[in-house]
Amino acid sequence: MCETELMQKAINVALENVTSLHGGPFGAIVVQNGKIIAVGRNEVTATNDPTAHAEIQAIRAACQYLNSFQLDDCEIYTSCEPCPMCIGAIYWARPKAVYYASTKEDAAKIGFDDQFIYEELALPIEKRRILMKQIQLDQYNLPFALWEESTAKTHY
Repeated sequence: MCETELMQKAINVALENVTSLHGGPFGAIVVQNGKIIAVGRNEVTATNDPTAHAEIQAIRAACQYLNSFQLDDCEIYTSCEPCPMCIGAIYWARPKAVYYASTKEDAAKIGFDDQFIYEELALPIEKRRILMKQIQLDQYNLPFALWEESTAKTHY
């Protein structure tokens, strides 16, 4: 399949999601060596899970399929430019490329505006809308120390 056919598949997933009333207008696929190995659709409202964005769902399914926590040599096609959460997941999954159709500005026009998240991330922690406060107990850093010393860990 060529990249336009793959993008059409991601858009079709989004269309199917809207017409089935299953979730938001977002779809994504993960491709490895020209083959679709995973499909994800926005299921936030269907599952009451704010992390169930199309890209996250596709990444989860692809990682299960590959039995790996990384998407080496994979590409993600998504119907819309990924939000900050999905961008974070994409970077952790490490695909070689992401292709998108609609922009974040297109999404904002229909009520999916994530600009406030970019703005919040740019603020110092103490100025963010949601309280984020460090609480340091004795040995709060022990899990990190044990991880650092471990010879059985899997790096990622």
